[in-house]
Amino acid sequence: MADQMMATCFNRMLSSIKSRLLPFLLIHFLATSAVGCSCRRESKNNQPVSPEPDTAYYVYKQSDSTNATVFDDTTAGIELPKVLPGQKVIHKSGFSLVYSEPHEQALWVAYELTASETNSSYARTDRFMSDPEISTGSARPTDYKGTGLDSGHLAPAGDMGWSAQSMAESFYMSNMSPQAQGFNRGIWKKLEELVRTWAVEYGAVCVVTAGILTNDLPTIGSSGVSVPAYYYKVILDNTGPDYKAIGFILPNASSRSSLQSYAVPIDEVERITGIDFFPNLDDGLEASLESSVSIHDWTWTATNSSRDFGSKSNSSTSVQCQGITQKGLQCKNRTQDPSGYCHHHR
Repeated sequence: MADQMMATCFNRMLSSIKSRLLPFLLIHFLATSAVGCSCRRESKNNQPVSPEPDTAYYVYKQSDSTNATVFDDTTAGIELPKVLPGQKVIHKSGFSLVYSEPHEQALWVAYELTASETNSSYARTDRFMSDPEISTGSARPTDYKGTGLDSGHLAPAGDMGWSAQSMAESFYMSNMSPQAQGFNRGIWKKLEELVRTWAVEYGAVCVVTAGILTNDLPTIGSSGVSVPAYYYKVILDNTGPDYKAIGFILPNASSRSSLQSYAVPIDEVERITGIDFFPNLDDGLEASLESSVSIHDWTWTATNSSRDFGSKSNSSTSVQCQGITQKGLQCKNRTQDPSGYCHHHR
């Protein structure tokens, strides 16, 4: 009898415990299941989901759905200016550019020109054509017809004769800007020839160039191609032993003035254009190079003018400078000067 009463009491107590624990057990089960489902939703094929990559390692590109642009600092060349949101860099075999649709020409064209690339093996094609990579449509050769203005190269054909493709691409209208004939065939051509001389003498130079695009410029053609009043060109020699940089701002007109008279610090070109040149340099070095200009650090006699027409180069006559640096090493600059010394050591 006593045993029966004890069993009855035990069963009642056990039922009471179960009824109190059941809600807690149910909550625990549901929570555990939710976590499990969440984990399964975040994985695929039982593999962990990779974290979003750091956008600092993306290539400059435009999203298919937005105009956002992100920067790849692992691949950008030292010659490229800073790219702003909404701008798309178009890479050709010999140069890169950002196209300005409102002005129907490049905001800037940038490239590195090496001494070996001045050895032109391909003649000018003179085949001007629209650029198929401009999604909004580039200017057309007919826009320039009958205007009395030249289709002026930004990246010169004379710098692009090292391959058939680079030469052909230099005649895309995205690389053209309306230039006065006396300017294009005069002082602008002289500056292009001088840049080639610097590439030979210093081993390589980085170049950024275009028209200065402002509001209310006159236009030509059915595409509305702006006619710049001024052009700029900035050049960087980063081959050592001493870095140097120089800028030019030239009016779109004939001139008998010396190129030295148009030389300005790159900071001045940045102020006028709003473009940040050579942002991949060390900040301190960039500030030092761009804040002033010394015309005495540069050679001012062009020695290879014929290359603008795709002729064979005589760059093989350049030799390594015989001068000795402060560290006791032979200067790495190359020169065509008969003395055998570059401008630093003459």
